[in-house]
Amino acid sequence: MKVKDLKKGDFFTKKQIEEPADNQVWIRGDYIRTEKKYECTNFDDANRYCYLPAGKEVFTGFTF
Repeated sequence: MKVKDLKKGDFFTKKQIEEPADNQVWIRGDYIRTEKKYECTNFDDANRYCYLPAGKEVFTGFTF
């Protein structure tokens, strides 16, 4: 699944993991026009974030 296909607030991981730890789970945020990427916040640490391009492949459907 691609980042752009997720809804705001959906959980995902960057790698395919069946049972990820809290620090491996990310939350999709808003699209940042100046960056032309989506802002994603780490579930375990709200101060840890990253910007991912719309076409970046991410993984959902894990046990959390």
